[in-house]
Amino acid sequence: METLKNFSIMFLSLFLLISSTLLSLTSGEVQRHQFVIQATPVKRLCNTHNRITVNGMFPGPTLEVRNGDSLEVKVVNKARYNVTIHWYFNYCAFNNTLYSGSYTYRFTIQGQEGTLWWHAHSSWLRATVYGALIIRPRLGESYPFPKPNLETPIVLGQWWDANPIDVVREATRTGAAPNVSDAYTINAQPGDLYKCSSKDTTIIPIDAGETNLLRVINAALNQPLFFAVANHKLTVVGVDATYIKPFTTSVLMLGAGQTTDVLIKADQRPVRYYMAARAYQSAQNVPFDNTTTTAILEYKSSKKGNAPKPIMPSLPAYNDTNTVTAFSRSFRSPRKVQVPTEINESLFFTIGLGLNNCPPNFRRSRCQGPNGTRLAASMNNVSFMLPRSISLLQAHQQGIPGVFTTDFPGTPPVKFDYTGNVSRTLFQPITGTKLYKLKFGSRVQVVLQGTSIIAPENHPIHLHGYDFYIIADGFGNFNPKRDTSKFNLVDPPLRNTVAVPANGWAVIRFVADNPGVWLMHCHLDVHITWGLAMAFLVENGFGELQSLPAPPSDLPLC
Repeated sequence: METLKNFSIMFLSLFLLISSTLLSLTSGEVQRHQFVIQATPVKRLCNTHNRITVNGMFPGPTLEVRNGDSLEVKVVNKARYNVTIHWYFNYCAFNNTLYSGSYTYRFTIQGQEGTLWWHAHSSWLRATVYGALIIRPRLGESYPFPKPNLETPIVLGQWWDANPIDVVREATRTGAAPNVSDAYTINAQPGDLYKCSSKDTTIIPIDAGETNLLRVINAALNQPLFFAVANHKLTVVGVDATYIKPFTTSVLMLGAGQTTDVLIKADQRPVRYYMAARAYQSAQNVPFDNTTTTAILEYKSSKKGNAPKPIMPSLPAYNDTNTVTAFSRSFRSPRKVQVPTEINESLFFTIGLGLNNCPPNFRRSRCQGPNGTRLAASMNNVSFMLPRSISLLQAHQQGIPGVFTTDFPGTPPVKFDYTGNVSRTLFQPITGTKLYKLKFGSRVQVVLQGTSIIAPENHPIHLHGYDFYIIADGFGNFNPKRDTSKFNLVDPPLRNTVAVPANGWAVIRFVADNPGVWLMHCHLDVHITWGLAMAFLVENGFGELQSLPAPPSDLPLC
């Protein structure tokens, strides 16, 4: 069975549900929902396709909870594909692939407020299986900023005028890059600049003087995106369900998987203004979707009928890394935070692309990468392979040998000029299912070093099961003698996804206090397909609260 068909099977190890005994510890409410995963006719760009959706909705339902609530979601799979749903909570128990039938996910939300999202983590199903997940403060508590008049999820997506599963399967067959998307979307609509789309363009109404909290999510499969609203400033107040020190900007850049909460005040002439998003493309000479999606911020008092065309915002150039750098370095926690300082696991991971030589038994049609190769990706020269028949966590808990090894290298096997002119002999990674073992409570620092192999680009690196502090980033090769002076150990931002600069590096820190097997991967799904991932195996600590619970009795088996 082809690897992509089995992609979803392995994610038991990566998503943990809170145990039922913890549900009684919260003083919040229990929120119950049902997700039915099914094929639904969806018309975009003049054509109707059967797309996998939740409850026939695209995007899927917005889940709204409060800090301290419990969430139960019964997922019923009626689609022809296996599916796993990934929830962005920092939780601690199990999840598995649904082939058919149903399964109820149970969580308690503790200590997170702001905007997250949920999505399919199975092949490229998340192209249409996704939705917003909003966490408000506990009852009786308030936002750390003036309460807005309105709150609106703004979910940025990517649309193919073809079945996304077929797109990635064809790329896997040929070894080449997949076809680029045909449109971007805002709340699943492409907007006025695309064919057959104007009548369904997303409209956000607002009264003059009102403040709207826009919860912006980049759910695009393979593209970092710029976002702006014509003539309006955006005050950034949160990212990845954590509050930050507010700052004002005219443009956002969201790596795939990232969320950004912004306040927008209706303080302009009462007309219509475009919200717009388009690609930030850091990789040079690589094809990408250069179209622009739009929605409309519409003042309620603006003229109806023959209203003038909405005003378009000025968006940065596709390759405007200077704007991205200035934006990403504006993030600070609201106050001094407890950053891990006495580090006992200091790791250095190279991240980037590579090439696999064409296997002798492959036809030329299966090796359509550069110079007759197959495209690959890796961390520390290991291209991650998901097991085919059993999950990582299941193998770990049951002591099943031969599924994975724990020899993922903590530093690059070969040191080289990572962002310079790299020798062709270093282009081919090895493949393996290698994990890195961490003792419970380890204070971990990871340097994420981009490489210039094939095409340097901005990589959104996401870690399951944890938030982490981003203490520094930069360009070129990380130099500990020079660059440690740049570390922010006072008020760095706390995130779950870090955008590692093209031909550069970022440094993150976290405490390994959530036992289990946790995937770290690039959130550009094409790079996961090629192997740009690894996993941490965090050992149990002492006692029940520091140990991995037993699997739920109703957990679907691989």
